[in-house]
Amino acid sequence: MNHFSYVGLGPGDDWRPPPEPRPAEPGQWPKLEAALAVVNRDLAATLPGQDPLILLVAPSEEPLSPSGMDRDRVYVAMPDGRWHGNPVNACDLEEGDPPEPDDPAAVLAVVADAAQETITELLWQAWPICWEHKIGTHPRPAGTGYDGYQGETGADGPTVWWCRGSRDGDCHDVSPVGELASTLPGKQRRALRRGECERDGRP
Repeated sequence: MNHFSYVGLGPGDDWRPPPEPRPAEPGQWPKLEAALAVVNRDLAATLPGQDPLILLVAPSEEPLSPSGMDRDRVYVAMPDGRWHGNPVNACDLEEGDPPEPDDPAAVLAVVADAAQETITELLWQAWPICWEHKIGTHPRPAGTGYDGYQGETGADGPTVWWCRGSRDGDCHDVSPVGELASTLPGKQRRALRRGECERDGRP
């Protein structure tokens, strides 16, 4: 697990291990679940041997917030519970942030970024890659035109996998998140279709 805790103990205090992270209950985080389902389509298309990523909840040891909401942190994790990176839900509920962002595009961008970080760090490989330039891509708003992205651009399109291109600056949108299957070279695309047919029992 990618979690740990430092606890200061005083006289008479008993050390208790922190609560174990657990898979999110279905329906508990509907917007995050929907976004992860979209990202998992790309994972299945580009890494067909990899099981889908999951949402993992790391229980907070802090008391409930004034709003009555817990402070649990939700991560995008491997099926075995390992993750890398930041939570995908709001941690500072006292600032009035909703537990899940309201904007579906924002949710998808956050989840895609977290999924990419978990896959890249734990499998030690760039994911997903641009087949044209053979380099890793990143989630960005469609139409992002340069590599100096800091979370704010003039682009306001849907979330895409974006490639910085070559040294000539030919950055480009590879595909909307969730639609990488359509960008695969012919051989991989045919293998993906065969696998889908076999799983569905179709000829």
